[in-house]
Amino acid sequence: MLPAEIIKRFRVESGKGFKLSYYDPDGTSGIVIGKKDAKELLETGVKRLSKLQERLYAEGKWAILALLQGIDTSGKDGVIKHVLSGVNPQGCEVHSFKQPSSLELAHDFLWRGAVALPGRGRIGIFNRSYYEETVVVRVHPELLEKQNVPSKLVTDDIWKQRYQDINNFELHLARNGTVPIKFYLNISKEEQLERLLARADDPDKRWKFSLYDVAERKLWDKFIAAYEDTISHTATEHAPWYVVPANHKWFSRLVVAAVLVERLEALDLQFPKFDEASVAALAKAQAALREEEKALKR
Repeated sequence: MLPAEIIKRFRVESGKGFKLSYYDPDGTSGIVIGKKDAKELLETGVKRLSKLQERLYAEGKWAILALLQGIDTSGKDGVIKHVLSGVNPQGCEVHSFKQPSSLELAHDFLWRGAVALPGRGRIGIFNRSYYEETVVVRVHPELLEKQNVPSKLVTDDIWKQRYQDINNFELHLARNGTVPIKFYLNISKEEQLERLLARADDPDKRWKFSLYDVAERKLWDKFIAAYEDTISHTATEHAPWYVVPANHKWFSRLVVAAVLVERLEALDLQFPKFDEASVAALAKAQAALREEEKALKR
């Protein structure tokens, strides 16, 4: 597990003076280890996460909402696959947000995220999220036209208003027991190029290759600017962002796992405790089962 002082470096609770350029996508906080050691370290975190998820599920009061954002090829799918590998599927759900459907376009921009929220006792993972509305839609303003928002409401303040809506929405979640944890997987333009080429070159990964990703790469600067503005306006104490160095997949997975463990531990989750009457009833039930067991062995 990564220590708290390392995790703290990536946490953004206030957007004042925030710049993505301050965060090195190639950084590993001075940690230099091989793949085997990184795998073992991650396994330790995953085991701890699994135990905490069991407590979360048993207590049934809190919910965790982890949002994964990042430029194409930043490693969102890999984080989900490796960090949640040991979590009980019954207490975890993953939602991938792609091009909105006609039903989703008929509602406000937060609607499809709201209906996918995890219930109490569960961990919800959003692979992309409602933040696409302040990033992709901002880079591609033609997408905003498809949302059929009344024209008089589409002003120069629309992005500022959406930031306010998101902040209010996340505050509402936090006040009602759903903990928003937001990750921006931060890769460099050079690393993205290497990953795109690797997909194209490897027959087993070629299915992941998309000409759309190549086209979007040409808009790199616009996407980075949109993300920077989004993070700076939506980083709050109750719903912080974690700007995770993602050039090294092993390190980004360690960071995400460590953050989830840290945030779950902060909830002081407890297994339900029995009162005296319940203990007595349990003892009676145990005694009856023991008698049944003895009878079967005769």
